[in-house]
Amino acid sequence: METTITMKIIVGLIALLLVVRLLGKKELSQITPFDLVYLLVLGGLLEESVYDDLVSVWDILYAIALWAILIFIIEMIVRKIEKMRPVLKGEPSIIVSDGELDIKKLKKNKLESEQLRTMLRQQGIFSLKEVKYAVLEPSGQLSVMKNELSSPVTAEMLSIKPEETSLSYLLVDEGRIEDKTLEYIGKDEEWLRAQLYEKGYKDLSKIYYAEWSKTHGFVVRGVDR
Repeated sequence: METTITMKIIVGLIALLLVVRLLGKKELSQITPFDLVYLLVLGGLLEESVYDDLVSVWDILYAIALWAILIFIIEMIVRKIEKMRPVLKGEPSIIVSDGELDIKKLKKNKLESEQLRTMLRQQGIFSLKEVKYAVLEPSGQLSVMKNELSSPVTAEMLSIKPEETSLSYLLVDEGRIEDKTLEYIGKDEEWLRAQLYEKGYKDLSKIYYAEWSKTHGFVVRGVDR
């Protein structure tokens, strides 16, 4: 009994990982209602079958394989046939256009005014007059473009040339050298030790955190500092 349940759980876990891979590298906020539905259905299938003695591991494999194939086919249809995308995945809806709230679109998407205000507040917007465009995405998120007068001042507006930035790399983590990261940036341990020595760190075990970037150099945090 325990062996069967163990096998079912292992198979179910592998299946869920495969389905997540089919979805692609999406954040949870990017998953559409359709994506969520077939994940929930798959979870329901696994939940019902794990403790059911009449359902074998092969039955689970068949159900998962069939479900995965159907998902794959639907994903292909959505990618190949543009007209099917709105039907299966939904489409963006412009709630605010050029500062004007579209009440029909609001009602069509079953969105109340206070819900819209809540979504705006979550983006730091406390009045509709600050909004030029607002688009309700298929995932349920609200994308907002602020009015020009409400937009923050940029360096370009002030004719300021900002300092260039670049990625930073963690080279020492709790006293341990990150060899793979060093190799990735084309440096070696000798270079790292020499750079840290110049900053007064002779013993790497005394370093809790050390990152490096091309534009800003090192940021080091010692254990006792």
